[in-house]
Amino acid sequence: MTRERVQSTGYFTVGTIALFLVGFLLLVIFGARIYRDTVTGQYGNMDTRAQLSYLVSTVRGNDSRGAVTVEDGVLVIRNGNSGYAFRIYLSEGKLVEDFAEVGAPLDPVGGQVIGETKTFVSEKDGDLLRVATDAGSALIYLRAEGGDP
Repeated sequence: MTRERVQSTGYFTVGTIALFLVGFLLLVIFGARIYRDTVTGQYGNMDTRAQLSYLVSTVRGNDSRGAVTVEDGVLVIRNGNSGYAFRIYLSEGKLVEDFAEVGAPLDPVGGQVIGETKTFVSEKDGDLLRVATDAGSALIYLRAEGGDP
């Protein structure tokens, strides 16, 4: 009888260990999936915010009197008195920036892709510039237009 008891206790012990191992493996698998989904969401949010942040920092970095204009939906940021300008516009679902002479035709192939977006709106009203993408919109106060240094 003791042999049967030892044998049944052994099965119980092995079964309990197997149950804990299966539970641990399931916990690791579900945890890895949750981590992957969380990281994917974070990168998506960063990519989305990066477009607006890039637009705002580019405008602020080149904020001088008369440098920022909107021409036919294209955001034009002149580079001082050089006769060249950064032009930011929507082309085939991508936000594109190119650097060319003022008045030159747009060159989406030679431009730098900022990111993917379905919408891009830039509107200037006095010393306020509004830019909008799929990520949202930003209202930028052009200090040089308002007379501040």
